[in-house]
Amino acid sequence: MNYPKIIIASGPVIIENNTVLLNQHGDKNMWKFPGGRLENFEFDDWNESLEETARREVKEEMGINIKIIKPLKTMCVPRPNHDDEYVVLVHFLAERIGEIIPGEDIEKWDWLDINNLPDNCAPNVKVVLGSL
Repeated sequence: MNYPKIIIASGPVIIENNTVLLNQHGDKNMWKFPGGRLENFEFDDWNESLEETARREVKEEMGINIKIIKPLKTMCVPRPNHDDEYVVLVHFLAERIGEIIPGEDIEKWDWLDINNLPDNCAPNVKVVLGSL
């Protein structure tokens, strides 16, 4: 039996003054929350593994640290352009610590109005923001 490949990704949802921090990198020029894959299952603390991933990824992508406030909606979605692959998206409401210095792979970033998001947001963005 062929089982689908499951990828686990984690990232923060950072909201300030009714705007959300989103960036574009990788495929399709979609606006996404900062974040990325759980890597190698090597953690300092298994109880904090998803939080560590969110902290690591936002530091790599946006050059900031975060304070995690609480978990938000978790979703399982098909991975675009990859048959039989799914991504479990784990979101955390977080506060930004420091000034944004985007990483080299970030094509664009911005604070976007949570009540007037563009059409080219990743599907999870509006769902997660709507669950707040």
